[in-house]
Amino acid sequence: MRRLLIASALSAVFAAQAQVKVDDPWVRATVAPQKATGAFMQLTSAKAVKVVAASSPAAAMVEIHEMKMDDGVMKMRAVEALPLPAGQAVALKPGSYHVMLMGLKAPIKAGETVPLTLTVEGEDKQRTTVEIKATAR
Repeated sequence: MRRLLIASALSAVFAAQAQVKVDDPWVRATVAPQKATGAFMQLTSAKAVKVVAASSPAAAMVEIHEMKMDDGVMKMRAVEALPLPAGQAVALKPGSYHVMLMGLKAPIKAGETVPLTLTVEGEDKQRTTVEIKATAR
């Protein structure tokens, strides 16, 4: 019975993870003194969820940011959550929403793979993670 409960719980977690599809994940390569960079991708969720956190072993701090015009000036700021409407692709791209990696532990060279973890939260407040391998360009 215990095994059935564990298998059932794991199955639910894996099903939730599979609900968010990640396309074309990439990270901007850096040069030696640079301590921050951006990660970009397209996210599509089968159900309405929101990205509430991000992390990476490559950086001391990782946040979801948006860039937008404010009184004629482009400004970047962290957001508490990034909504992913059911069935609609959300593009994280330069000049828009993106994942910001700050306090890089080492330069990121073109061709390297950078692991990222996104934490998504459903309407039921259940949280799951999405593991991503982004290639540096």
